[in-house]
Amino acid sequence: MDGRSYFGIYISKRAATVVCLGQQAGEYSVKGCFTVAVEQTDEQNNTETSALAALVAKTLAEKFPAARDCEIAVALDCAMFMQHNLHSEFSDLKQINSTIRFDTEEALAMDVLDVAIAFKVSLGGQAGSDVTVFTAQKKILSDIILSLQSNKIDPITIEPDINCLSRFVRQKFSSAGESQPYFGLLSRRNGYFIIPVSSGSPSASLVRTFLVGPAQDRSELLGRELPLITGLADSEGTQNCFKLFDSADSVDFQQVAKKLGMEVEKIDLAGAVAVTPDALNGCADMVDLVIAYGAALALFDKAQNVNFRDDFMPYQGAKIRLQKALKLLSVVVTILLLAAGLYFQTQLMQKNKYRSRLSKKFGAQYSLVMMGEKLPTKTSPAKKLAAELRRIKDVKSGQLSVTGEESVSAKLTLIFEAFNKCAERTGLSLDSVTITSKSIAIAGETSSRDNTLKVFDAIKAVGMDILQQRLDSKAGRDNFRITVVPKK
Repeated sequence: MDGRSYFGIYISKRAATVVCLGQQAGEYSVKGCFTVAVEQTDEQNNTETSALAALVAKTLAEKFPAARDCEIAVALDCAMFMQHNLHSEFSDLKQINSTIRFDTEEALAMDVLDVAIAFKVSLGGQAGSDVTVFTAQKKILSDIILSLQSNKIDPITIEPDINCLSRFVRQKFSSAGESQPYFGLLSRRNGYFIIPVSSGSPSASLVRTFLVGPAQDRSELLGRELPLITGLADSEGTQNCFKLFDSADSVDFQQVAKKLGMEVEKIDLAGAVAVTPDALNGCADMVDLVIAYGAALALFDKAQNVNFRDDFMPYQGAKIRLQKALKLLSVVVTILLLAAGLYFQTQLMQKNKYRSRLSKKFGAQYSLVMMGEKLPTKTSPAKKLAAELRRIKDVKSGQLSVTGEESVSAKLTLIFEAFNKCAERTGLSLDSVTITSKSIAIAGETSSRDNTLKVFDAIKAVGMDILQQRLDSKAGRDNFRITVVPKK
């Protein structure tokens, strides 16, 4: 996770605070933060939500251009959900999860069909579990999720603000030894109480939220609200101090300490966040900042989430990214296959072109050798040539008789054999050789009539008869034209 950015967004009805959180060497740091707000209108809430989401997305794009590729978590303002304390008969988390909707419907005596439910186990034992249940209208969550998604933001979690604040307090103000303080944080609009209880789970704590009016006496409000939550704390707990932060800085700490009968300490939120005063210029309320900070921490500690999206519109970002990756991979593979197919097709075309040229050249030579026969397509030309060669050798060696031999090529072979025996001494010169299936017509000349007769004798010696002959002399050469057939 080192080097990456994570974003927490705290959303109320008309304002949002955004924190960019980074982690380096196991330490968290605030890279930046800002608060945006929309004016109150007479339109429906979803219009304000859409405008707020668009404003958040626009400001994110301006301040953090890479935010759309980062993980984002949302904290929901306490005015947008309800909190209930219920008891479940089960101690196993899976059993609680499968029955919590029915338990909530029974305890609240209301239809929870249009409600999204998130919960956390406060105390567990053999007799069952005390469960803190948070309920929010699905329409509100739908407006938030769809508005953010329309602006290319898809939050992984949507949690109650008190849960995000409790996560922040656990990490930044973990108590050592036997000290177990109460925590109180007052923002401009809301108040939050967080009381750790004696349980083995680090997430076990009692939480409570309440509204704070702009002109309300905060010291008096604390005195009225604190007994409601402290009475629920573990009777065996050792809470011995109250740590408080007031964004308006109007609480009388001495008055609160006197009323509680315990020490009251001021919380240094800026020091806990380790953020410079200049970085806080964009945030209107320090409590809003740490709520958004706690929401971003959920991206590091996903096992402790109290996520409304688990019950309503589960996060599909990882699945969508996988689908996009698979689509991109399929496109790349398709392009590679097309490129490979084009390459092999080109190679095949070149080879076919070469084979065509070779076949044309070989066909002409084959036709000449095989006495006009065309190049075969169904049988191997090489085998036919080898067979013809063997047959000619058989004729030449006497294994086949000329009488029984009907091959024109065999006749021609005999004629050329006769010519080879006498051509040099007779001065033989051929003008033409015309071959038919029954006879061979030969026209040529020799140096004298005697040499012509010697050529005739050589032809007869190889087993051929002369049927017709024409002889004449011209320019000192003896010309002849004869027709020969095999002897019968």
